[in-house]
Amino acid sequence: MKQFLSIIMLLVTTFAWSQDYDHYIGAGNTDGVTITSSSSEPNNEASKVIDGSGLDADKMEAARFLGQAAWGGDMDEIQHVLDIGFEAWLDDQETLPVSSYYDQLDEIWQEIYNIYVSNGEDPDEIGGPFGFHFNYAWFEVMMTKEDALRQRMAYALSQILVTSLNSNLIDYLETVPRYYDLLMTHALGNYEDLLQAVSINIAMGTYLSHLNNPKEDPANNIHPDENFAREIMQLFSIGLYELGIDGEPLQDVDGDWIPTYNNDDIKQLAKVFTGLGPGDINMYVDWTDEPYFGLGLWGADLSVPMIMYQDFHDTGTKTLLGGSYVIPAGQDGMQDVIDAVGFLFDHDNVAPFISKQLIQRLVKSNPTPAYVQRVAEVFEDNGSGERGDLFAVAKAILLDTEARDCAWVQDPSNGKLKEPILALAKVVKSLPVASDNGNYWNNGIDLITDTGQFPMWSPSVFNFYKPDHAPSGQLSDDGLVAPEFQIFNTLTSVGLLNKVHSWSIWNSVYYDWQDEELFGNGTGSIDEAWIEETIEDVGIEGLVNELDILLTHGNLSDEWRQEIRTATESYDWGPYWHGVLVLYLTMSHPDYMIDK
Repeated sequence: MKQFLSIIMLLVTTFAWSQDYDHYIGAGNTDGVTITSSSSEPNNEASKVIDGSGLDADKMEAARFLGQAAWGGDMDEIQHVLDIGFEAWLDDQETLPVSSYYDQLDEIWQEIYNIYVSNGEDPDEIGGPFGFHFNYAWFEVMMTKEDALRQRMAYALSQILVTSLNSNLIDYLETVPRYYDLLMTHALGNYEDLLQAVSINIAMGTYLSHLNNPKEDPANNIHPDENFAREIMQLFSIGLYELGIDGEPLQDVDGDWIPTYNNDDIKQLAKVFTGLGPGDINMYVDWTDEPYFGLGLWGADLSVPMIMYQDFHDTGTKTLLGGSYVIPAGQDGMQDVIDAVGFLFDHDNVAPFISKQLIQRLVKSNPTPAYVQRVAEVFEDNGSGERGDLFAVAKAILLDTEARDCAWVQDPSNGKLKEPILALAKVVKSLPVASDNGNYWNNGIDLITDTGQFPMWSPSVFNFYKPDHAPSGQLSDDGLVAPEFQIFNTLTSVGLLNKVHSWSIWNSVYYDWQDEELFGNGTGSIDEAWIEETIEDVGIEGLVNELDILLTHGNLSDEWRQEIRTATESYDWGPYWHGVLVLYLTMSHPDYMIDK
């Protein structure tokens, strides 16, 4: 066949030199051309070599784009991206209505509550909602709402500006979806607005203990809590060390990295965040008509931001970052907060510090300094003079040459390990998955137990992993980081493989914790008919090709393809089980687990 194709190409080239032409072989023009092949494998007709219909590179690239900008996508969504282009898809996403996790949780809980009551349960004994009901809501939004870019950015931001159900917030569940809604509201907005909103959010005030944080009273050994002051600098804005615009640490004359702040700076900033308390009372409070400083979550309206109680605020002068900024004495306390957060936002470190982490969450673990600089420059100025435009930053990240150029796929420093929730999301958004009762209620607790992760269940304010985590071995020796490997250990690596086994072999991709007799079967499964029909239509090789587009974006190696062929040829199980085996072998392989 190769000799035949060489003759064809020689004739075409000779013809091209001899006259002008409007048609050429390939890309659809096959008039008068016949090609034969010894292969009769379905979906591999010889004509595809000439007419271009067998070329899947554009679909693979679109699938890879959706794996970065969203949660993944099926063939219809891939084709939609190809039809309108990557940038147009991003622009469309910005205009979509903002999904609400609180509203989704409320809708789910009302349905559950009503079913229990209608089946004779005592309303006073039902209890809830509980933490796993938030997991239901998070998964339902991911599966049914269209604002995927905003969701993906909010999820990335939730790993930088961390609050968690692994805290006393679990007893005040309403705070978590409302905090996530705050992230959604600002995910494609301005980072300063987000930072300001986070600073007075009651969930964050509880998680990092600046809710009801009083001014200093030395006589009673009372000192401002320093927790939030430390973390807003270390994790949310400027980081630990001075950075260049490319994200690389700056050095002093001795070659040492330069700290951005010290303990005195933490103490000064802690004074700013004194006096913040509940913004209102909830419907159950009957002993007061007004909120007051010291009122706990049990009496607070959890839907409103914290407000300033001036009597409990330190009104003295605050000197920030070694005197580089001074907040004058006597200001209104909320103005102190606005000024301090605005000062941190304007620091030179913020653009590279936040930009690099967003690149890591969306595209790759080890962006080059040049990539970080290109994105950070957009963070500093979106082209219209605005600093902190997160939509512009997202576009810069996702359309950059390091995200889009196929040459980077081959670079050994390129790529990132799929964190467990992204490994699951890619399956459910790329393949036809549904439950019998039509719900997408994933309890999530099994994923936490087996893999160590589900959104908003971080073990600490430092997220599930640190952005600079470098596992021992070749990656560390090469000076590379791999954050997600911090939760990929001897226990969770087996747990994740067991989950893949469950998703494919047992066809249980997610499940709820509801009584099946009352709620129906809520186990999410890959459509068995789709598996069988795909095998029957295009054969095993065709299914492998389709999964290579949807799940591995063209990165499925020839060696592993051969292993899949060998495995399926060894068993006469019928089309469905052959398909299931192909799914398992594809999803359990590094070609799937490592995004390139």
